[in-house]
Amino acid sequence: MSWRGLMCGEPRSADIGKRLSLAGWAGRRRDHGGLVFIDLRDHTGICQVVVNPEHSPEAAEAAHAVRAEFVLRAEGELVARAPDAVNPGLPTGEVELQADGLEIVSRSEALPFQIDDEGVEEETRLRYRYLDIRGERMQRNLRLGATVISAFRRYMESLGFVDVWTPMLTKATPEGARDFVVPVRLQPGKFFALPQSPQLFKQVLMVAGMDRYYQIATCIRDEDLRADRQFEHRQLDVEMAFPAREDVWEVIEGAVRGAFEALGREPPAQPFRRMPWQEAKARYGSDKPDLRFDLEISDATETTRESEFKIFADATCVRFLRVPQELSRAELDRLEERARQWGGKGLAYLVFDEEGEVRSPIAKFLSEEELAVFRGEPASTVLFGAGEPELVARVLGALRQQLGRELGLIDEERDEFLWVTDFPLFEWSEEEGRWVSEHHPFTGVRPEDEELLESDPGAVVSQSYDLVWNGWELGSGSIRIHRQELQERVFRVLGISDEQAQARFGFLLEVMRMGAPPHGGFGFGVDRFLALLAGEPNIREVIAFPKAASGSEPMTGAPTTLPDEQLTELGIRVVDAGQRKGHTSWSTQ
Repeated sequence: MSWRGLMCGEPRSADIGKRLSLAGWAGRRRDHGGLVFIDLRDHTGICQVVVNPEHSPEAAEAAHAVRAEFVLRAEGELVARAPDAVNPGLPTGEVELQADGLEIVSRSEALPFQIDDEGVEEETRLRYRYLDIRGERMQRNLRLGATVISAFRRYMESLGFVDVWTPMLTKATPEGARDFVVPVRLQPGKFFALPQSPQLFKQVLMVAGMDRYYQIATCIRDEDLRADRQFEHRQLDVEMAFPAREDVWEVIEGAVRGAFEALGREPPAQPFRRMPWQEAKARYGSDKPDLRFDLEISDATETTRESEFKIFADATCVRFLRVPQELSRAELDRLEERARQWGGKGLAYLVFDEEGEVRSPIAKFLSEEELAVFRGEPASTVLFGAGEPELVARVLGALRQQLGRELGLIDEERDEFLWVTDFPLFEWSEEEGRWVSEHHPFTGVRPEDEELLESDPGAVVSQSYDLVWNGWELGSGSIRIHRQELQERVFRVLGISDEQAQARFGFLLEVMRMGAPPHGGFGFGVDRFLALLAGEPNIREVIAFPKAASGSEPMTGAPTTLPDEQLTELGIRVVDAGQRKGHTSWSTQ
């Protein structure tokens, strides 16, 4: 017996007269005075099955017992629908299966929600994820993901990259993001960590002579969950020996284009735009700017050095946004509240009406020369940020993005990819009172800045780069440190003593003494990329079995407690939550 000759979405007019078997789930069932119509569904679509009791009493008896989501096998002749019964909205809408055999293969209880119901709460969707995945949305998203992953693999292997699997049980790195740890029964008191990324292993592979490595890696980090973050995520992990950073960019751009082409979409043009970190922060207030609209930040620091408005005159930095709309008092109040949420003390503004007249409480403190600099088109508004550069960038960048959405400035038909380059190597942590890595401690130093490592760490520029798509960071990479003495210097700037470095990263330092070639790579966030391709706001919609916002997995009930005897065997004692200590983290890419 063959369960099915075609998939449910495949029958067409050319198949009329053929005897077929179909199998799938029952959608709608309609009883029209004896004739029973059943929408039989699988992932390819729907085919209407008609059961006539005059032709097949046994099939009719089975049909009357069918309920939603029963699994059925139907057999019969494919016939043309009556002209007035043709459904142009279905690919199979010109035909139907006239069943003379109908088997109930599996029954279903009453469902907690209807398949493809859009009003189901997320917790319920995740609790019954197997039902949610049956729906069109999740089927489309998961199959889109499979197509993209396949395209990545074909492309990488066409360039000579080798897929190498790296360990899931590895060494904990206390300086990193919080690890998920695994106790070792045979070595009480010792723990493996699940990998936050294959960072160190892929660097070791370059020293081992693999030259071009890739894998679709699973990365696991104990971080707070949000729309673009899960405990587990997939990464197109890439490393190359002897590369310039442009070589890495070309490879990743090709992978992106290959994914677009595999989905039948117009690929973005190469090369992608490139912009130094300092320029991105100054012009857009963000290191992942959305370039689909032109609302840029302008600098007025020098213009306002002698201003009578003391807040401007005394500020380290004064910048402004020129908004192409005359904003109301209520709109300005709302934007000021938004600015305060991002750390600003307020929001100075100039509003120019349709005649070009200005209204603002600060206008009387500004000279005609200052007003001339700020004046835009009639019916426009100027929003100011004044203070430390990082704060001003953060506030104006957030307002820029919000106004872009609210004023309809974003061209949703455009795709803008951008390489953000030349990040600082370090940033100062007020909380910890020390320098921390902007990306991770293995990021290469711009050669001309090596002499500044000890004397002026904040001025050191790295060889790191991020890829941004429409304002979303897709991943990070860098040219790595391959010299032991330079790696040790970076560790010292980070407050890691030589002894601590040896204990935590001794194996890496040893590897660097064994002929380490220059190398670099990239970690590309697969799930975030898929979510954007699918038009989904949350990466949970492209992952088969994601965690809920609480960090739990509602379908299986994980995480759970362990029996006392198992904890004893592992040498573990559960302590009260109040005894835990947090820490600041860096993440590896």
